[in-house]
Amino acid sequence: MRQRGCLAYIGSFTEAGGHGLTVAEVDGETGALTPVHTIGELANPSFLALSPDGDVLYAVSETDEGAAAAFSLADPARPRLLGPPVPVHGRGPTHVAYAGGHLFTANYGSGSVSVLPVLPGGGLGAPPVVFPHHGKGPVADRQDGPHAHAVVPDPSGRWVLSADLGTDSVWSYALSPAAGAPRAHGQTPLRPGSGPRHLAFHPRGDRAYVLNELESTVTVCRWDAEAGVLETVGETRVLPAGVEQANYPSEPVVSADGRFLWAANRGHDSIATLALDASGDNLELRNTVRCGGSWPRDLTAHPDGRMLYAANERSGDVTWFAVDAETGIPRRAGSVAMPAVSCMVFG
Repeated sequence: MRQRGCLAYIGSFTEAGGHGLTVAEVDGETGALTPVHTIGELANPSFLALSPDGDVLYAVSETDEGAAAAFSLADPARPRLLGPPVPVHGRGPTHVAYAGGHLFTANYGSGSVSVLPVLPGGGLGAPPVVFPHHGKGPVADRQDGPHAHAVVPDPSGRWVLSADLGTDSVWSYALSPAAGAPRAHGQTPLRPGSGPRHLAFHPRGDRAYVLNELESTVTVCRWDAEAGVLETVGETRVLPAGVEQANYPSEPVVSADGRFLWAANRGHDSIATLALDASGDNLELRNTVRCGGSWPRDLTAHPDGRMLYAANERSGDVTWFAVDAETGIPRRAGSVAMPAVSCMVFG
């Protein structure tokens, strides 16, 4: 396994003028990004994920047809497609994750989760197993049906959780090595109209934080990895008191020491810093800073925890921030132009 952090892989919407997949060198001191290579073979690689050994990069193709693709990183600076994109049998896949020898996609348009087998060498098999979600929420123009938005493996390696914006719930899937295929396990309802989008785990693995797109809040949940049960504890706003503008939070990130949670705010165009107490149950909004552009679709921490990167979709840039080790508050350190950017991972 290679040392992580020297290269970054950045996805963008080709239909909006993005380059597709961009490889960037990462300065070890300043965190600055220098693009070195682009690959435009895949339409709308809007979200990316690495294999556990870092040898393969996976991407969704966020189109009406819906597909996923695997890239070999034998030459890390020049990813190479491992075969044609594989249909996921779901519309508009927005998120992807590797777990238990399978690739999961969250299909926003069709409200489902697809699971593709990962072949020896990292390529993708077919056909997928598709798990449809069911239900709707009270926000008529956004919750007319299920809209799976994220698939996130839990730290124990036994489960995958899917935040569904349309059904106001988190769906869980059990990884079953003995049986081979994952199986549907349960559904945890959240507050109606909250619109859960993405989630992140506490480094202890016993808490999950669900960022809600329609309510500008984060829901704290206790997570029982033995039983695969999620229990809601409370909610905290990710906007300052008195701010009521239209805002659509996108991505939560929890610090490696479990002291802070950062959330990207689209509309308010900010990064919120929330402090976590020792239990992980209580969050306090400490600060918001400008995201450096417009519409931060993704927020990513450098593996060493010193830097945060905001992928600002509408302004077309990735902006990086130095994180204060004591307060957790990010300070803008630089940016690079990146049209229609949507996601970033470190290789």
